[in-house]
Amino acid sequence: MESKQSPVKLENWKVEKIGVIGPGIVGMPMAAMLAHARIRIGTEKPAKVVVVQRNSVNSGWKVDAINSGRSVIGGIEPDLDRITKASVDNGILSASSDFNKLSDADVILVSVQTDKKGFEPDYGPMFGALENLAEALSKKPENKVPLVIFESTLAPTSMDTLMREHFKKYGLVEGKDILLGNSPNRVMPGRLVERVQDSDKLAGGLHPETPKLIAHLYKNIVTKGTVFQTNSLTAEIVKTLENAYRDVRVAFSTEIVRYCDSNNIDFYEVRDKVNSLLSQSDKATTDPNAVPSGGILIPMLGVGGHCLPKDGILLWWRKIETGQDTSHSLILNSRLINDESPVHTFKLAEKAFGNMKDSKIALLGVAYRFNSEDTRNSPTLALANYLREAGIRYIMHDPYVKKDDQNLLKFKQDTFFTRNMNEALKGADYVFMCSAHKEYIDRFSEIISFSNVKGLMDGCNIYSARQFENKKISYTGIGRGSEKPDNKFIDFVFESFRAMEMGLANELNGLIDFYNSNYAFDEYNKVKFSDVQRLAKTCSTGCEIANTGRIQMVPEFNRFKSRLVECAYLSSERLLKK
Repeated sequence: MESKQSPVKLENWKVEKIGVIGPGIVGMPMAAMLAHARIRIGTEKPAKVVVVQRNSVNSGWKVDAINSGRSVIGGIEPDLDRITKASVDNGILSASSDFNKLSDADVILVSVQTDKKGFEPDYGPMFGALENLAEALSKKPENKVPLVIFESTLAPTSMDTLMREHFKKYGLVEGKDILLGNSPNRVMPGRLVERVQDSDKLAGGLHPETPKLIAHLYKNIVTKGTVFQTNSLTAEIVKTLENAYRDVRVAFSTEIVRYCDSNNIDFYEVRDKVNSLLSQSDKATTDPNAVPSGGILIPMLGVGGHCLPKDGILLWWRKIETGQDTSHSLILNSRLINDESPVHTFKLAEKAFGNMKDSKIALLGVAYRFNSEDTRNSPTLALANYLREAGIRYIMHDPYVKKDDQNLLKFKQDTFFTRNMNEALKGADYVFMCSAHKEYIDRFSEIISFSNVKGLMDGCNIYSARQFENKKISYTGIGRGSEKPDNKFIDFVFESFRAMEMGLANELNGLIDFYNSNYAFDEYNKVKFSDVQRLAKTCSTGCEIANTGRIQMVPEFNRFKSRLVECAYLSSERLLKK
């Protein structure tokens, strides 16, 4: 660390201006809520909030939209439009494409999308923004020490090895000229304001004083949650772990549902009984707009969104760089299982309805998540790509996704898309429900009223079989078997889950040991497994990390075994031999 003494102390901190780079699903609600909170730290006047959005072809419009009092987030976002307009009208919130507006900022939130490229992080857009930010901060007032908070998800070690070094190249030394912290977001499309207010949040820093400052600032908007303070490396690990473990739980649940579908077993009864044994029950079995948080999750058309498909790879990144054998990683094998889901769902529909080669299919819901416009890694688009390659006719509909959505354009799927539901359904032989939008719940009678539609495949747990009783349309869905599971199968799933979660804990512990040995540069920045357990548990969508231990055996039921549990067992045995 460059300096042990922080140049900024909480007791003499003054915040007059807050910058937010990137008004996406993280930056927009954070900017609006910080402005709406009228934050006064070390001054009587509320801090001004300025959003900076580069003047790009796809996103440059956001500056004028915000300055006119409009949120730039589509879909259903309760309260966000109201607080955005109020904050702009009060002269506290504004937007610009000029990074120099941040030169005199006291706090800057960085909310730029990060991605992966193969098995490493893709920080291209991030460093594009950081170069502009560093140039702006090179012109800062001499005595000002800005706090830069990364809301973006970062691969472990990025704060120390990449972000610190980036600013140092511009003469901005961490702990002296600038303070670098990370507070990875836990937002969710459709509930952005609610999640910021209600969810616990992490505050990490390379310097011990930094998390204190972040927590003091964020308590103004995290009104029902707690801001937990830690070091940057721990925050990076916890954030990527939360999504990686959710991906693992989806994959495990997917393995179970595939067995259930092959043997006509009601997966949802299995889910509820096993989650009860795990003391991790939720309401998602019967409520399509509830967020699953139990141990056994709800397998759908596939795993989409920005976070789950990449964060496990980010968590493993540095160890992958060393050439480590990853063949038994639960985290990385889960990606393979979940990527199979869109095509597997189509095959499941063909099993129920027959060959669809000469049929036309309507895919309802392109956004990866209900009531959202977000199409990043959308499983609907993955299915559409497969149908196109197979020569099967299809059309997609979504009430929130725009015709010029960048992912529709990326995959050249815009000509197969409509926002007119009648157009989507009038020529369709079969309907696939891909996103549980409230509009599809409300318009159920209309959807099943088309006489040309022969069958409906429920790929998002939006309807129930009883809704189709005495209807002319055939119904099938993921996990909709009619047979009740016997107690032996429930015990098998429960025991398999316990082995899987222990395997995940063993894998996590190995990663923590690796990071501590190679990247924790002082005692403050070391990571403790118990701290990761404790902080991960504060994630509102469920992240109960088990204790480590030896996996004695791989449970089996009628010659069926979980691929993930086999990975966990083999990995455990390999560790014991060392």
